[in-house]
Amino acid sequence: MVVSNPFRTSSGPKDGTVNSPYWYVQLPEAADSGELQTNLGGPTKTFSALITGLLVLGTLVALVAWMGSSGLVRGPPTTLETIKSSSMRGVPEGVSAKSHGVHLGTPSYPWTKRMLAWQRTTFHFQPTKNWMNGPLYYKGWYHLFYQYNAEAPVWGSIVWGHSVSRDLIHWRHLPIAMVNDHWYDMDGVWTGSATVLPDGRVFMLYTGSTNETVQVQNLAYPADPTDPLLTEWVKYSGNPVLLPPPGIDIHDFRDPTTAWLTSAGKWRITIGSKVNKKSGVSLVYDTLDFKSFELLDGFLHLVPGTGMWECVDFFPVSVTEENGLDTSARGVGVKHVVKASMDDDRNDYYAIGTYDEGTAKWVPDDPDLDVGIGLRYDYGKFYASKTFYDQKKQRRILWGWVPETDSTHADIRKGWASIQGIPRTIKLDKKTGRNLILWPVEEIETLRLKNWEFDKVLVKAGSVVPLDVGKTSQLDIVVEFEVDKLALEKINEDDTAYNCSAGGGAAKRGAVGPFGLLVLAHESLSEQTPIYFYIAKGNDGTPKTFFCADESRSSAAPDVLKPIYGSIVPVLEGEKLTMRILVDHSTVESFGQGGRICITSRVYPTKAIYQDARLFLFNNATATDVTASLKIWHLSSAGIRTSATENHNNVAIN
Repeated sequence: MVVSNPFRTSSGPKDGTVNSPYWYVQLPEAADSGELQTNLGGPTKTFSALITGLLVLGTLVALVAWMGSSGLVRGPPTTLETIKSSSMRGVPEGVSAKSHGVHLGTPSYPWTKRMLAWQRTTFHFQPTKNWMNGPLYYKGWYHLFYQYNAEAPVWGSIVWGHSVSRDLIHWRHLPIAMVNDHWYDMDGVWTGSATVLPDGRVFMLYTGSTNETVQVQNLAYPADPTDPLLTEWVKYSGNPVLLPPPGIDIHDFRDPTTAWLTSAGKWRITIGSKVNKKSGVSLVYDTLDFKSFELLDGFLHLVPGTGMWECVDFFPVSVTEENGLDTSARGVGVKHVVKASMDDDRNDYYAIGTYDEGTAKWVPDDPDLDVGIGLRYDYGKFYASKTFYDQKKQRRILWGWVPETDSTHADIRKGWASIQGIPRTIKLDKKTGRNLILWPVEEIETLRLKNWEFDKVLVKAGSVVPLDVGKTSQLDIVVEFEVDKLALEKINEDDTAYNCSAGGGAAKRGAVGPFGLLVLAHESLSEQTPIYFYIAKGNDGTPKTFFCADESRSSAAPDVLKPIYGSIVPVLEGEKLTMRILVDHSTVESFGQGGRICITSRVYPTKAIYQDARLFLFNNATATDVTASLKIWHLSSAGIRTSATENHNNVAIN
């Protein structure tokens, strides 16, 4: 996988009129008229939770030495000039721009070291410094291998970082797993996948970019299979094991999947590519030893017009059981998911369908929801994702890369860029049968501390309700909304064309919506990030529910992206509207209707930070009140240790 961080700014009104730092309508309109409901300062219930497991360490703040004692951050050893003069990867290698893009001339916000320090997450995985981007469970440890630039907080000389955890939340960094030290990966050690064989052997296939920027597939394996930490890796002397086949461009052949076992006893993998310049495809190979491969006829799947497929994933899901399935599972009661990261629009799409082992072909259940044109894992900033089967708890877990959406200037000053999203369980939605359910792993709940409960809070149309829960930069929020069914009859006919991105955000008022929460909001509401539902009328006259995240008012800084994300979420008869929100400083992960839809946001407030970050309920509808019941927890910092060398002999890192 190769990545980019396009650097753009929000646009203003078409007539060019700018009367304030914000061109949008303030939300809600009633707030300016003084209609602010009573502060819910007395929680219904409060308790403190005990922290178990690892000792929770303080948050790692990268490159403190680079930050001067004055208000502004001094420039680090890595500068814009050195980055501009370095080897920036992009179109010559057949992929989208992989750096942030300097974009000189765009106003740079005068970030202070206090602001930048606040942005670093506390329970999301990220390296101690610089830039990052195949998971594995082995002998009691979760392993995360990730693309990492140890030299600067931008794309550059990519090697494989390596970290381990007992619980997917508390991590410890290990030495670099693989570096770009051979001709076949000289330009970078890119995405790969691990396969654990029934006898316990581990094979790692990964994409290398050669000294001539040709994308090839290489094999590596542990130097000591008895080492549960897998600290040392050996590259196969016969690398590369796969070259781009005839008809495939040398820059369009990357990201091998985890292998699955066929009934003939062969291991099968698929690799992303494109043909005819614009059709995304997934090539299929069989192997017995991971050294010699047979290219099968045709493709696992092809979707015209979708462009290059990166980080393809292929895995089974049960139509009857709640547990996840091993990658090689097949038979009655099993569907298969094909997922691809679209290099053209930088989003992860998936589809559910039927796999024929004999023909090595996969067909979507619904062609209208095919890969690249239908459903997405996440409607925010979430890319290059990868699943693995966790045999310890019999579940399938999804990892996804979450890039920055600020400027290169800011990333260099703070000394780090990008994180991994909270790992999510992934399974088929048994109620709809048409989508997946993604949900934070249960281990995140071990970080819960003080708790507040608010029961059936009335939120009138056009109002905001403050929630007094203390500091709000690290929260786990679960909320349930009830809407009067009679209100659905008041939905405007002109709402049939509503969508989150073009709907005006949370400032767009309809009969039934928007309503939800304002996270990372300043007391004045001059900065706020609304997470909300909006109910509109479909073309067939029936209500349809949207789940959205509006970043357009999240920051006063002009040099950050501030989009509005979201999509329609299925709501079945008799279901209440529910959302869960994980707030971790500059990262907000939102889950609608039990995980049928997810939105990951990156936000960079200038005022709504530390003790000035507040939490509000809001209802900007015009024709209906809503009631909300909430459970809110403060979350502790997970802490990421920088070494796993101590107690290595006994593997007693925890």
